[in-house]
Amino acid sequence: MAPHKILVIDDSRVIRNMVRDMLPADNFEVIEAPDGIKGLELIQQERPWMIMLDFFLPRMNGYEVYENIQQNSELSRIPLVLMSGRKEEVTSKIPEPFEEKYLVFIEKPFEQKALIAAIKKAMILAQKRPPAPMPASVEAGAASGEAGAVDAALIARIDALETKLKDVPEMEKRIKSLEQQVIAQQKQIQQIVAFIKQKIK
Repeated sequence: MAPHKILVIDDSRVIRNMVRDMLPADNFEVIEAPDGIKGLELIQQERPWMIMLDFFLPRMNGYEVYENIQQNSELSRIPLVLMSGRKEEVTSKIPEPFEEKYLVFIEKPFEQKALIAAIKKAMILAQKRPPAPMPASVEAGAASGEAGAVDAALIARIDALETKLKDVPEMEKRIKSLEQQVIAQQKQIQQIVAFIKQKIK
């Protein structure tokens, strides 16, 4: 199965790289845009599977990009994750609850666990969005349910990834415990060596 394209529109290279590093490359292909205008161009050209949109962008801000997406019935069905470090400025433009607008908000900076959860939620919300009127030919193709099957498979993969992430804290505890044991053993060895040196003298 080909990786799902996620478009990350953010003027911070750090955030774009962070998202890329957090997502398994075999499941997701991350494409990037450093500003709102380039982001909107890539949305129209690439038709990504999901959009991660920063709210504060150069050239065209995230809210303007969001409004452009909403005005297009096809683009508005793409799962959307809105990112910002200042939630209050987002809610001044887009009132909560965000779920009613079929989008997910994630506060920056975020961890991998929060990112995976946001992607999963955005995908589910997009599927709940009432369909726009479609031409009969497109409607017939959509009725086959192929997209639903693909999304179900991806949800299963995301669930598996979430399960792995839940195990990470336990593994970290074990690693710390092992590190402490190694340090204790090193101290014991140093004490033995010091004792032997004293005896030799």
